[in-house]
Amino acid sequence: MSGAEWDALLLSALVGLGAVVITLPPAVLFGYVIARREFRGKALLDALLLLPLVLPPVVTGYALLLLLGRNGVLGSALRSVGLDVAFTWRGAVVASGVVAFPLAYRACRLAFESVDPRLEGAARTLGATPFDAFVRVTLPLARGGLIAGAVLAFARSLGEFGATMVLAGNVAGETRTLPIAVWGQLQQPGGLAGAWRLAVLAAVLAAGALFVGERLARRSVR
Repeated sequence: MSGAEWDALLLSALVGLGAVVITLPPAVLFGYVIARREFRGKALLDALLLLPLVLPPVVTGYALLLLLGRNGVLGSALRSVGLDVAFTWRGAVVASGVVAFPLAYRACRLAFESVDPRLEGAARTLGATPFDAFVRVTLPLARGGLIAGAVLAFARSLGEFGATMVLAGNVAGETRTLPIAVWGQLQQPGGLAGAWRLAVLAAVLAAGALFVGERLARRSVR
């Protein structure tokens, strides 16, 4: 393997971890709210949270570019404080995180729905605050689903191409993740062998993440 291929592998792993970091907290928050609260517009909010799952990734990337590009509403504000997002590694993390978010959110929501709310009520009657009941009762019982959500987000980010290509581009050593590197190899004459190597690497990395996640999830429910 060449140095460029190793760079793409390392970058994909780091982008995947970054996507999990920015995705999991809102996934846990919204998953809990949707699972436990009743309010007007709940079904609409649930649909909006799942929307990146069904939108073409290129459309998601274009929307993010309009928002976070150098002339975008948020992008110009971030640039004024020295934080460029578009066509940087940050853009790759954001694009992967947004596309992966619905999977993490859905896993978290199902995990919280599987926890009997009466257990939280029992903790409250014993003097626990709502936050204490969440941290000491609900969160440990839902831990397996939360781990699954994190693993799914990581695995999805490894395969993200469209949104990342639009928002972050194809910058060697900066935004060229494994899927983009595979695409680049396929554009070159005689690049099929390199594309196969990168595809196998991506499959091994994703399979490894799923295996570790499954072991952690099983251990958390023992």
